[in-house]
Amino acid sequence: MIVKNVFDVARSAMSAQMVRLNTVSSNMANAQTVSTTKEGAYRPLRPVFETVYASQTGQAGRDGLSTTRVREVVTLDREPLRAWRPDHPMADDEGFVYESVVNTDEEMVEMLEASRQYQNVLETVSTLRTLMARTVKMGQ
Repeated sequence: MIVKNVFDVARSAMSAQMVRLNTVSSNMANAQTVSTTKEGAYRPLRPVFETVYASQTGQAGRDGLSTTRVREVVTLDREPLRAWRPDHPMADDEGFVYESVVNTDEEMVEMLEASRQYQNVLETVSTLRTLMARTVKMGQ
């Protein structure tokens, strides 16, 4: 990852928040799903962020800019709920299904936080562009 300027930092941060929003949307889409087996039940996803320092990118001493990225997307270790639904087409021989353990309230908080972080970075870039344009006009 090469970080040349603050716009690269913003791009990386916005990209990380988009991954976060995508995992939230996947979790919300699978919130009410069921499975025949415990292993097949949907478990929520979460991105793991990582800070990338200038020294790690081989740019130490150049600009000192650090950025963030998604290191990996992990599955949360939550046990699926076993529910007795003998009339459900996916019920096992005993009449049980395994429900996903997605907490929709938690996902809404994640979505709002990711959206706000994305908007904050966008506002920062917008302000930076305005200041750069004003600086250019100062010499005229």
